[in-house]
This record gives sequence, C-alpha cells and structure tokens, in this order.
Amino acid sequence: MLVAAGHTDAIDRMGLLFWRDGALAPRGPEKLAEMVRDVTALGGVFLRNLFALAAAAALLLMRLRREAAFFVLTVVLGWIVNTGIKHIAARARPEIVPHLTEAAGPSFPSGHSFNAAVVYIAMALAFAALSSRRSVRLTVIGAAVLGSLAIAWSRVWLGVHWPSDVLAGWFGGAAWAFTASALLHRPARGHSGAA
Repeated sequence: MLVAAGHTDAIDRMGLLFWRDGALAPRGPEKLAEMVRDVTALGGVFLRNLFALAAAAALLLMRLRREAAFFVLTVVLGWIVNTGIKHIAARARPEIVPHLTEAAGPSFPSGHSFNAAVVYIAMALAFAALSSRRSVRLTVIGAAVLGSLAIAWSRVWLGVHWPSDVLAGWFGGAAWAFTASALLHRPARGHSGAA
C-alpha cells in the first residue's frame, strides 16, 4: 500500500542513487560489479533452483521424505505467491540509473529477494533441525539470512530494483520460510518421533 500510494518514492530514489556517483556509474572498483553480479546469480532461477533440488535430494537420501516434501512445497508455493503479487502490483523497474544486469518482468516485490530468502532460509531451517547443537543451528540459519540479504542488496546496487522492492521481497520470503517451517516441519518432526 505504501508503494502504490507513492510514500516510498523519496526513500527509493535516495537508496538507488546512494550506490552511484554523479555520472550514475556504480561506486567502487570495476571488479566490484563482477562480484555483485555473481552474488545476484545465486538468487537467479538456475542456481537457486539447483540448490533447492540438491537440498531436496539430500533430504531424500537421508530418508527424510516428509521434510523433503515440505521443503519442495514451501519453495513452489513461495514462488507462486511472489509471482502473483508481482502481477497484481505491476510496478515498473527503476529507470533513473543504468541497469548493470538483465532484468525482466514487474519490479515489486523483488523475485530474487523473495525466492532467495525462501529457498536458502527454508533449506537452512531444514538442515539446522538435524543438529542438536544450538551453535550449529544458529550458524547455518545466520549464513542463510546473511546470504539472502546480500542477494537482495545486489539487486539495488545493480539498479534493477527499488529498495522497497527488495525489502518487501526479502521480508516476505523470510516470513514465508519461517512460517512454513513452524507450520510444516515441526509437526512433521513430532509425528516422526511419535511413530
């Protein structure tokens, strides 16, 4: 509602221009652009889905069929929800700075941010639950949170999303992953323990 009413316009513009110099070129050394494109690729369709398939396969190999099914369900339904919101909002991508990578489709919410948060955080939650050590669980989940945040930030730095796109996308995806874990994984684990 804030985006549709234009209440984020000033912050979006400032957040997008923060990473650019007066000539609208990205700040930092030339190698930084290549590194940021590598980070953003982790949230792209190919690598994100490759990691998701590998995680589902690993869960299946560990004979955790229910957890694998819930993980796949979380990822697929998350993708459907994000795509639906994108088409409802139909926000145009920013044009005030040059795009440093290819991007298509509506801008809000960021699909890279939403889906990366869903996949990496849901994956971390699934595997962290296998450890009895709290430090291991926190490290795995923390790495997924930080990694997905880096992917979200990369979309703004590359000029293909407004900051509000990535904030909405990341918070939406993270909420989706944590909620799915609470609703699906824990009852399944309790059911497996009772069996």
